[in-house]
Amino acid sequence: MSVSREAVDAIEKSRDELVALSHFIHAHPELGYEEFLSSEAVASTAENVGFHVERGIAGLATAFRATSGNGALHVVFCAEFDALPDVGHACGHNIIGAASLGAGIGLAAVADQLGITVTVLGTPSEEGGGGKIDLINAGYFADTHMALMVHPWPNERLEAQCLAVDHFDVTFTGKEAHASAAPWEGVNALDAMTISQVALALLRQQLVPGDQFHGIVPEGGSAANVIPSYVVGRFMARSLTSERLAALRTRVNACFEAGALATGARYEIEELGSAFSHMVSDPDILEHYRRAAESLGRSFRLDDEGVAKPTISTDMANVSLVVPSIHPLLAIPTHGAVNHQPEFTAACITKEADQAVIDGSITLALTAIGVANDAPLRERLLSRA
Repeated sequence: MSVSREAVDAIEKSRDELVALSHFIHAHPELGYEEFLSSEAVASTAENVGFHVERGIAGLATAFRATSGNGALHVVFCAEFDALPDVGHACGHNIIGAASLGAGIGLAAVADQLGITVTVLGTPSEEGGGGKIDLINAGYFADTHMALMVHPWPNERLEAQCLAVDHFDVTFTGKEAHASAAPWEGVNALDAMTISQVALALLRQQLVPGDQFHGIVPEGGSAANVIPSYVVGRFMARSLTSERLAALRTRVNACFEAGALATGARYEIEELGSAFSHMVSDPDILEHYRRAAESLGRSFRLDDEGVAKPTISTDMANVSLVVPSIHPLLAIPTHGAVNHQPEFTAACITKEADQAVIDGSITLALTAIGVANDAPLRERLLSRA
């Protein structure tokens, strides 16, 4: 029996457990760094199939490392499991967590034959925060030769345009007053935010292609007849590279300074979590991924036709700058829905989504096997450490 067939058989043998794991995570949506049920579900499933599991790594309660084998080539599959507020698993992290573990199960079955160490790394808080960056800083990618994952999407793509992104809160502080009797006694923090947003809207005309920003105002005052003294906005700024993002932030921050200057309110900017970088996919690993995915009948027509890549941000991008990595998009039928919509949430536990868990597992495992058997590529990866 070939190693590829042996790996696929191991995944198929775990099909029911992997699909059940995907459904469990989906049914228990938890926000970043609070994925206690979901993280434990992935970790305990890994433990049950023979992985050695270390929980609470890097001082993060919901991060874990599950390992099998002791070969020279160290392959990491990144498992995500955090959800979004309100819409739950509208980005399919339930599929990611299950597929990464499934890939680990398949590769572990042939690790000794291929001289591989397999790690399934539980990486919390991808939707802001950046658990993978925490793990990079704590050294958990230091001895890694390649890092792989797949991400559910409405169509099949080899890679996305991963933008560098900052997450930050802007707080304006003013002074309350009666909005009718003595508004002149107040300092309107909401006006400061409004002026800032107008400035941001005008700035959009001069944005370099690839630069973006967007945000919400979760706290905008308490009553219509009280001059708002405390207003909070939550924003994201994105750009093609980390260097360009820094330049964009200078201009974005000036818009908030303008709001404060015009109204007399005080303002403060608080950075949230870690900055996500741009991504550099490894083309040789990606080519092995393509062959593996096509062997399952998946097609990359949009890539071949040169259709523009979708723009996203992920902390897997930071991993790609320290370890050869890939982050392809795995198609599931969504009937027109896109990620971060409730309709996408529903699409992540359909029969087709369950098959995507298995296809993702198999494709990632076969990718690693292809790399392990590609002598020049294997040598290039091993020479990094």
